[in-house]
Amino acid sequence: MSDQKKLGIIGSGDLGQLIAHHALHYCGFNSVLFFDDHKKPGEVVNNNLVFGSINDINAAYEKKEITHIIVGIGYKHIEFRKNVFERFEGIIPFASVIHPSAYIDKTCKIGNGVVVLPGCVLDMNVELQNNVLLNTGCVIAHDSVIMAHSFLSPKVTVAGFVKIGQCCNIGINTTIIDNIKIADHVQTGGATVVIEDLSKKGLYVGNPSRFIR
Repeated sequence: MSDQKKLGIIGSGDLGQLIAHHALHYCGFNSVLFFDDHKKPGEVVNNNLVFGSINDINAAYEKKEITHIIVGIGYKHIEFRKNVFERFEGIIPFASVIHPSAYIDKTCKIGNGVVVLPGCVLDMNVELQNNVLLNTGCVIAHDSVIMAHSFLSPKVTVAGFVKIGQCCNIGINTTIIDNIKIADHVQTGGATVVIEDLSKKGLYVGNPSRFIR
């Protein structure tokens, strides 16, 4: 049927499989195909077919094998997440996979290719830019911005008027107080507490956060 939604997921690893599960069971997609440079075409991963490599995405879209794509590459390859999104941006529509249990205020701005997993809360005027992923149970308070290609792990808590830069990896249970600015390419360890701006890229850990490398 012409109105079927067919999702191409870039990457068939654990994150890609998780996105496939939510896309099929909760987000209205009729089918999923994986595109993975490290798998053989025709291989089946968790009941979903590997159609081919990333180079096969354009042909699959032209043949109507897929109607949308999304990036299923995790935080260990965050620069690749950015590069592959930008490669197809404006060429193939990016889907957003947003679990129905998430609360998203009607004033929020959501970009393309966004993933919001179960139990997240986005309050008034929150902005998620393109290719952002919020893992289970993240809370983003009012007027905060998560910039493109960033990855928030489970139970990250962000207070109001926070700005998290591009390509950040915010670790599980990180807490960020209000009016904080975080530079591009910042990573935080688990349970980090951020009480002042993180102005240079690198890894921060601890309570309060301290720069490691």
